[in-house]
Amino acid sequence: MKKLIATPMVLWLAACTPSPPEPAAAPVAATSPAASSDATTPAPAAAPATPVVAVVDDPAAVNQSIDDVLGDHVRYETVIRQLQQSVAARDAAAVAALVDYPFTTVRDGEPLKVADAEAFVRDYDRIVTPAIADAITKQKYSQLMVNYKGVMFGNGEAWVNGICRDNACKDVDVRVVALQPGT
Repeated sequence: MKKLIATPMVLWLAACTPSPPEPAAAPVAATSPAASSDATTPAPAAAPATPVVAVVDDPAAVNQSIDDVLGDHVRYETVIRQLQQSVAARDAAAVAALVDYPFTTVRDGEPLKVADAEAFVRDYDRIVTPAIADAITKQKYSQLMVNYKGVMFGNGEAWVNGICRDNACKDVDVRVVALQPGT
């Protein structure tokens, strides 16, 4: 099966914490002998301010972004809500049913390969760590990050994307494609 590939449009929705702008540098006055001797030397420019990332809290914007980049937002929203509810309930079998197999992640620096839902359920506590569960359950739908790689929870702890079921990628299965420690 191929992974869904769409245009590389990116919509960041509260995935980054805005950083405050840097204070502007004070103007340099020509009071030192060196500065007053060369009146044609301009004062150094102030350092550019760090851009502030606006936090968007808009489910309609998320839906539009999913429609534009990945396809039918209703299918994605259904899986996203099921994932959040299943993780909150610690329903390993329900979470396992949403995952794309074979599934590979990394735990304790080592690859962890999961062949099927049965193996996922067996290793659920190693795969869905408390930090990953927290990122999934606390994620607001209206603040999801969407790009061509899928829909991201938290700082990348979980990803949902479409898996092509045909060569034209007209038939897509929306699945959990990554569960990993955050960045």
